[in-house]
Amino acid sequence: MAIRKYSKSEQAYGEFNGGGIIENKPIGFPQGGGGGSHPYSNLFYWAKAVATEDSTIGEHPHQAFEILSFVLNGDIEHYDSHNQKWFPLEKGDVQVIKSGNGIYHSEKMYKDSVMFQIWFNPDINITLKNKAEYSDHKEADFETTEENNIIKKKMIGTDSPIELVSEGVTAEQWELTENTEIEIDSNKYHSFYVLSGNGAIGGEKVTTDDYLIITDENQLQIDPDGDLELFYISNPSQLSHETYYQLHKDRYQ
Repeated sequence: MAIRKYSKSEQAYGEFNGGGIIENKPIGFPQGGGGGSHPYSNLFYWAKAVATEDSTIGEHPHQAFEILSFVLNGDIEHYDSHNQKWFPLEKGDVQVIKSGNGIYHSEKMYKDSVMFQIWFNPDINITLKNKAEYSDHKEADFETTEENNIIKKKMIGTDSPIELVSEGVTAEQWELTENTEIEIDSNKYHSFYVLSGNGAIGGEKVTTDDYLIITDENQLQIDPDGDLELFYISNPSQLSHETYYQLHKDRYQ
């Protein structure tokens, strides 16, 4: 088993509006510096944003990538140049931008709100030719099941309303209180962000805001110490296309 763990202090750091919004980034942009993982598979960027006050990130462009915002706490609003209006999102909601041939976007975060913004890297030679699309999904849209002592909310993949162009992506939010051993696909990357709690994953001790990448394993032991809440993404180890990172590795040196 190969496990890489990044504590919050080892992740990249960012902020907007003089600290009105602060971010820790398991996967940051090359110009951001300061730690975190490089992109891998079709997982390109991952940031956890926390609003210390009401704050707005001004309008900015996106192209090609699939950009998802997961509201973990509080209330936020999003604006895009196609709809030309603000859309409210609450805890548990998800916004999906398939930025295609181009879209402008802005977001408001209200004090104490928290969200993930995660970018997936489809075949940009295809998506750059597509018209940009925007969709919102409410918390009630997502199915919750229980498997192997894990309560799973299915965010991307089978039985989820979110369909991506990016191939082979699964994302789920997990809650567990009991030890469990699960089967995982050794041909995929398995990424875990600890939303809250303490415990061990694959024998590695974890706490809130730790980020783990697991590869080359088909069994995984998870041992919570009380309540443990995780955000989980799996991605293929091999893709049918080159990614932006593969084409521009020199920018990450």
